[in-house]
Amino acid sequence: MRIGLHTSIAGALEKSALKAAELGANTFQIFSSSPRQWKASVPSLPAIRLLNQAREKHDLYPLAIHDNYLINLASAHEKIRQLSIEAFRGELVRAVAIGAEYLVAHPGNYKGHTVEQGIMHFLEGVGEAARGLKLGNLMLLIENTVGAGAQLGGRFEELHVMREFAAKITDVPIGFCLDTCHLLASGFDVANEAGLAEMLAEADRLLGLDNVRVIHANDSKGALGSHVDRHQNIGHGNIGLDGFRRILHHPQLRSKAFILETPMDDGWDKKDLDTLRTLWKKQRRTLPATTTIRSS
Repeated sequence: MRIGLHTSIAGALEKSALKAAELGANTFQIFSSSPRQWKASVPSLPAIRLLNQAREKHDLYPLAIHDNYLINLASAHEKIRQLSIEAFRGELVRAVAIGAEYLVAHPGNYKGHTVEQGIMHFLEGVGEAARGLKLGNLMLLIENTVGAGAQLGGRFEELHVMREFAAKITDVPIGFCLDTCHLLASGFDVANEAGLAEMLAEADRLLGLDNVRVIHANDSKGALGSHVDRHQNIGHGNIGLDGFRRILHHPQLRSKAFILETPMDDGWDKKDLDTLRTLWKKQRRTLPATTTIRSS
C-alpha cells in the first residue's frame, strides 16, 4: 500500500524525501518551486541526485509534483494564459529533470468563456507548453475539483473530454488524480458505501480507473455538494474514519498512491499519516484467515 503526504522542498530538495521517510511514508508529493511565483529555475544536478538517492534508499515511489497555484491554462485572459503556458512548461521541464512519475494539475477556471472554450484553452495550453519536450515516463494527472463557479473539473464528463481530446493535440500522457475532499464537495457521497460505489462506477465508465494513478486523501470541511474546497484532517470532516477505511480497502483503489494534503499544524502531518496506516492495518487484521487480499 502506498501512503504518503505532501512535503516541503525548503532548504534542500533532498529534505522533502527525508521528511517523508521520517514520518513513515512510502510515496510523496512536492512543489518543484514556489507555488505562488511565476518564475522558477531547475534544481541543480547534485540536488536532484541526492533526492533520487533518498527516494531509492527509502523506497519512496511514486513521486508526484503539484503544479503552481498561479497557473490557469483555461483562462479567458490572454496575458494570464501566456504566463500560465510558460510556467507550465517550466513545471514539465523540472518534473522530467527531477525524475517524478506524475505532474498533478488543476484544469483551471474558464470565467468569461464557455465550458467548451475553457477545456480547449486548457488542452491547447498543455500542447503548447509541452511542444518539443521529451517527457520520458512522466504522466500528467488532471485533478478533479469541487466545481465552484467557473472551475473546470467538477464533473467527470469534463475530465473525460479533456483526456479524449488531448490525444489529438499533444503527446503528453494523461491520467487523473482524484481528491476525496473535492469528490464529496462536488456531490459524490464517498462517505458511505453506496456513494463510494456509485462514484467508482462513474469514474470507471468515464475516466477508466486504470487511468487514476493518485488519490489525494483529504477529509472535507465542506458538506456534501457544497462546492467548498476546504481540506480537513482525516476523521475530522464530513468523510470520517469509516469513509476512509472503505476508500483505502476498496479493491479497485488498493493499487493507487494515497497522498495527504491535509492541514499540517501541530504535527497533524504525522497524525494523519498514522491514521491512514492504522485504518489500513486494522482492516487487514480483522479479515478472516481464509481471505486473500489481492492487488487490483
